Amino acid sequence: MFVSCCGLKCLSINTLLHLLMTVWLMCYKDIPLHYYSSGIRWKSSYKQAPLLTAAPTRALVDEQISIKGRFLASHCPVTVCAQMHSEDGDLWEAFAHYYAKADGTVNLTRDHSVGGSYLGCEPMGLFWGLQPAPGSREGLRLRKKNVETPFVVQVSLLEGHVSPSERQSAELAAVTTERSYMAPGVQRIDIRQDGVVATLFLPPGPGPFPAVLDLWGLIGGLTEYRSGLFASRGYASLSLAYLGHQDLPGPPNHINVGESYFKAAFNLLKSHPQVCGDRVGIVGFSYGGYLSLRIATQTDVNPTCLVCINCPIGSTIKFSNPDGRTERLESDMKYWSYSDESHVIFRDISLPANLYPETKVKVELLSCPLMYIVGEDDLSTSSLENANLIEETLRAAGKSQLLTCLSYPGAGHLIEPPYTPNSRESLWRNKPKKLLSLWGGHLAPHAAAQEDAWKKILDFMESNLRQ
Repeated sequence: MFVSCCGLKCLSINTLLHLLMTVWLMCYKDIPLHYYSSGIRWKSSYKQAPLLTAAPTRALVDEQISIKGRFLASHCPVTVCAQMHSEDGDLWEAFAHYYAKADGTVNLTRDHSVGGSYLGCEPMGLFWGLQPAPGSREGLRLRKKNVETPFVVQVSLLEGHVSPSERQSAELAAVTTERSYMAPGVQRIDIRQDGVVATLFLPPGPGPFPAVLDLWGLIGGLTEYRSGLFASRGYASLSLAYLGHQDLPGPPNHINVGESYFKAAFNLLKSHPQVCGDRVGIVGFSYGGYLSLRIATQTDVNPTCLVCINCPIGSTIKFSNPDGRTERLESDMKYWSYSDESHVIFRDISLPANLYPETKVKVELLSCPLMYIVGEDDLSTSSLENANLIEETLRAAGKSQLLTCLSYPGAGHLIEPPYTPNSRESLWRNKPKKLLSLWGGHLAPHAAAQEDAWKKILDFMESNLRQ
């Protein structure tokens, strides 16, 4: 049997079906196919549009994601860029230049950036490389305020090697990613009890859970994002305010709570029905690290372990009474130094010889494991000198086995959860005059330090709080 179809020669049914099947297959290939039959040449004009994928598109901030571009011209230059707005509305961006492989793909876990915000193979460079866009306000630092919402990052694939702020190139493809501090099921609970001002984060499930008291530095208020992430990793975490919060005794530029306050916070966490009371540690950053050491050695709190990040062993601020309250926050200005841009460098204030003697922690009294983390480019705290003194003191006391010290070349003061963009400097105060503080840290080595330190912190907590 023969039929006539679309003005073609009369073909057999089998031949016609074979040709139609070939056309159908060609429409789902990214490379045009040629087919010759009965003297007729068939060619598909269909070309797959470039595609950009991120897997997973929703993840915790400490998780890597895989970013890939496909269906590009072989060896063509492209730019992959990330842009996001902070909660204050400021635009942050990072970008990197790549060449597509022969098969038309770009894979950030495999390929090397040849220019832009970072160089080399850096799977998460678009995230830790985020910096304020050109023309932004001076002295910005990216910090999450509302931990119940994610950061939303737009990742784009641009034609050629360009800067995203120039926007002289066509956008080939884009994908939206979400970066969260709280895993599904994590509970956030406001705490205002026994004078304690804090936020408690509980992992999913009934517990009981090992726990950590989470202390930040002199920036004040309630900083919750690290605690949300700890809870996402299975630890109950209490983020504690001790300065500059409306629910604390005033004035806001003084520390108006003492040892009894920190003891009450620790015991509140320890006695919570969903907490393992004998498995509670303390994590402290900067001045919060000093408080962690002080709490562990001067009260009957007895934490299971300590993690201290870039902290001194004594106070850089004069006490108004022996239990740790202060008259003011500013340290002795005779130890301040300045960069060529007139940014203040606080590093020398915390040299062990410059600390107020009456505030120094008796490290030899420590009875629990301590992980001390050093950023060797820290321009805010003399953390390396303090680490050396801690090591010498514990060795003399026969307690060297308690100390694990991690030291990172090129890392600055602000060692935070992985893939957090580093701010080498940021606004410290506006009054009586605008002042920017230098924190230190170079982008790539600082990012590597944050990633490695976070893994080792979790391993340290796993060993001491779960086993």
